[in-house]
Amino acid sequence: MFRVLAVVPVLLAGLAAPAAALDNGLAETPPMGWNDWNAFGCSVDQQLVEQTADTLVSTGMRDAGYQYVNIDDCWALPDRDVNGNLVADPQKFPDGIAKLADYVHARGLKLGIYEDSGTRTCSKSGGFPGSLGHEQQDARLFADWHVDYLKYDDCNVPADGQNVDATIARYKAMRDALTGHGIVFSICEKTDFGVPNSAWPTVGNLWRTTGDIHDNYARMVSLFHTNVTLPDLAGPDHWNDPDMLEVGNGGMSDVEYRSHFALWAEMAAPLIVGTDVRTMSAATKEILTNREIIAVDQDPLGAQGRPVSSANGLWVLTKPLVDGSRAVTLFNETDAPATITTTAGQVGLGKAFDYEVRDLFAHTTSESAGRITAALPAHASAMYRISPSRRLAQPHVVVGLSAVDTSSVTATVTNDGLLPAVWNQLHLTLPAGWSARPSHDELIPVVPPGASRSVTYRLIPPAVDTPLPTEQFTISLNGRQSFTEDLHRPTPVQAPLKTFAAVDSTTRPQFGQLGSRLAVIAAGSDVSGTNNQYGAIYLPQGLDTTGTATVQVLSQQNRNAATKSGLIARDDLSKADSSAGYVTLEVTPSKGIQLQWDADGNGQLESSRTVAGVTAPVGLRLVRDGTAFTGQYSVDGTTWSTVATITVPSATGTEDVGVFTTSHNKYVDGRADFGSFTVG
Repeated sequence: MFRVLAVVPVLLAGLAAPAAALDNGLAETPPMGWNDWNAFGCSVDQQLVEQTADTLVSTGMRDAGYQYVNIDDCWALPDRDVNGNLVADPQKFPDGIAKLADYVHARGLKLGIYEDSGTRTCSKSGGFPGSLGHEQQDARLFADWHVDYLKYDDCNVPADGQNVDATIARYKAMRDALTGHGIVFSICEKTDFGVPNSAWPTVGNLWRTTGDIHDNYARMVSLFHTNVTLPDLAGPDHWNDPDMLEVGNGGMSDVEYRSHFALWAEMAAPLIVGTDVRTMSAATKEILTNREIIAVDQDPLGAQGRPVSSANGLWVLTKPLVDGSRAVTLFNETDAPATITTTAGQVGLGKAFDYEVRDLFAHTTSESAGRITAALPAHASAMYRISPSRRLAQPHVVVGLSAVDTSSVTATVTNDGLLPAVWNQLHLTLPAGWSARPSHDELIPVVPPGASRSVTYRLIPPAVDTPLPTEQFTISLNGRQSFTEDLHRPTPVQAPLKTFAAVDSTTRPQFGQLGSRLAVIAAGSDVSGTNNQYGAIYLPQGLDTTGTATVQVLSQQNRNAATKSGLIARDDLSKADSSAGYVTLEVTPSKGIQLQWDADGNGQLESSRTVAGVTAPVGLRLVRDGTAFTGQYSVDGTTWSTVATITVPSATGTEDVGVFTTSHNKYVDGRADFGSFTVG
């Protein structure tokens, strides 16, 4: 069912006095651009940067406001030259940084680079030279290279510098060195040494307020929770930075990416894209080039949006704009659909005859008598620009679905306007094979001002033809507005099979069975080392000391290069942190087939063998002969190739055996589908 939130008014008439700022005029609005790290890590080179610059132009992203093309870590050689200068890796940047900057500038863009306030940068490969003690020298070099933006990290700091005062002093040293060079200063200190965010407005143009972002919904929301509490620190030339955008990298849905983008814009955060724009989808491009939302982020007033209410994970945020209007974001953080309602007064607007409501996602304009409602699926947002108006227009009308199950679904139309909403035509789009019968005509002649009208559809589902199906229902209103809700149809696992997932709530498992086909949805960091987070369907004590388990991995959701799905065996699969005799044989999206095992009996997988270049669909076979296990795979269902034969000394008796998946990310669910699971 929908949950309805009536927000509590808060005083918004006055804003806090703006914080003192670094007065260099280089970031009057939040910086916008691109950075390679989220999508490429250390795999940055001249060709990538040049192609990205060209793509920012050809896709219209430059004209939408994205101007910085930023190189992150791993661009330099491991050591400085004989004169103490940083040197760009000639294998990666054969023409050097200065010529690359000229290439970027010729396209109407600006170049950014990365350095560190410590002795080495943050790269896991051991790092590259940091700027500690070289601030003036490095700042002059960046200026000579025509660099426009510096992201300055804080790794590998000497022990005597790991405190608040020393950290601030390191960043002030680079601030002072950059003075007069026209280089935006981006502070990437992540409060590791207890520095308050309030220390940074006079030191940098932007500063990280959070830890690193990851491409998953829970992490994105966590960073939002931190950054949204700091509106008094932000303003022209000094911006709170909750880290780069993950939009388009694949770990979230487009609904979640739209929320990510809207929340960052509402908070006046820098919009630094972290995906491969050369291959981005049409949906990703649409999100990133939404000029109406970008205009909110780039509004010259420079105010960061503030929460009006956040009760039960249902957020109302308001941001004053230079023209007197308000940018209002309604965000459903929860895992269930919800209706959120606020009013013009609650978001800080004065009394008016009516209000103009501009939908920044739908690009439509309507009017409201003062109430603003959004029916939102889980994790979704609505974003509006609201202003007083004396021009009557079409009323603000919203539609949503509730009470979705296999027998019925209810569509509700709500009118926020001064005028009646007339001729409201509903249309329910069903999954394949379903049929529906509405309780009355889908054309609702009139919805009075401030009222709602509903239609309930009786549903007739088809028989399931796959385990654990997920099916979508979409209601549309007048062919313009729509709302989509998922229905997960259970197909319970049958005895003698059992199910298991880690009990620490990170895996969030779902299981399904239909005949010989199985499905598992589960999150989880990994199954290797100390990570034992997986979802499994298994046959208790099914693998004898001499036996074979076989399965087809029909499909695997690519949540990470090391997402794992396949066969699993151990003494007791329900004892994920301690059970001995542990072996897995799995396929991954990018790392091939892996055979992993517990060589020392501690209940952890610390040994492995890999065959690269194989992805699902694939057959997997685990052959046991006492403590010896042979892992095999087949891409054609006929010919079997051996990964390795290994010894598991602690496998001394009959073992549980089954299929499993782990998304390799404890925040993100991943799905795997299996066929023909047999043990003999």
